[in-house]
Amino acid sequence: MNSQINVNNWSLALAFSLVLISLGISYRQQLKLEKETIISVLRAVVQLIIVGFLLKFIFNVNSMVLTIAMQLFIVYNAARNGKKRSQGIPGAFVISWWGLLLSTTVTMGILVGTGVIKFVPFQVIPVTGMVAGNSMTAVGLVYRSLNQQFKDQSQQVFEKLALGATPKLAAGEIVREAIRTGMQPTIDSVRTYGLVSLPGMMSGLIMAGVDPIRAIKYQIMVVFMLLSATGIASVFASFVAYKRFFNQRWILQLPHSKG
Repeated sequence: MNSQINVNNWSLALAFSLVLISLGISYRQQLKLEKETIISVLRAVVQLIIVGFLLKFIFNVNSMVLTIAMQLFIVYNAARNGKKRSQGIPGAFVISWWGLLLSTTVTMGILVGTGVIKFVPFQVIPVTGMVAGNSMTAVGLVYRSLNQQFKDQSQQVFEKLALGATPKLAAGEIVREAIRTGMQPTIDSVRTYGLVSLPGMMSGLIMAGVDPIRAIKYQIMVVFMLLSATGIASVFASFVAYKRFFNQRWILQLPHSKG
């Protein structure tokens, strides 16, 4: 299998016509998403070009320090995005940072420790990005779930507190539902692998000429690590963030969203 995809600058420019389809739909349906779409595409292109050259440099240098620094940079940016989805939960960045760092460290530690991947930049950095990205999504869903449930069930929580329940007991079901919400998309996605969708990593490897069986093995590894990462991040974020809805006197206080 020697055939490989060749994406040159001209073919990439022609592929921009696919973006025009999205712009056309937005204009035709009066969605007013044209400006946001163009800005997002330009931003993505610039960011990917910068990261591409940065990764090329790191891969060539093959430095453990630079590799770890890049991993921390990925986690930091994921934590910042997690904070933006918190809708005003106090200390959301710190919660996101430690939750994402924990899920990434544990998952990557097991993968490297068992020899599934080697601690080299071209393997560690892309996998770290996948782990942190999925963990970030899970944390964002946890925040959304906590905010919505505390708002909807505030009366029940007040009643439990009035009867002498601790915040942990009063918010127990809310926390469990938040964890479930954070993990569910990954579980749903995994359930359809091979039947509905061919995952990105597997498809990319096959398109690059890698033997399909070997590509499948890598994708199975990805399934295992994403389930682990989203589970750890969801549990950590839920059990730490729910406490921010109560003050020191065990009084429920809903955070004010900052938009």
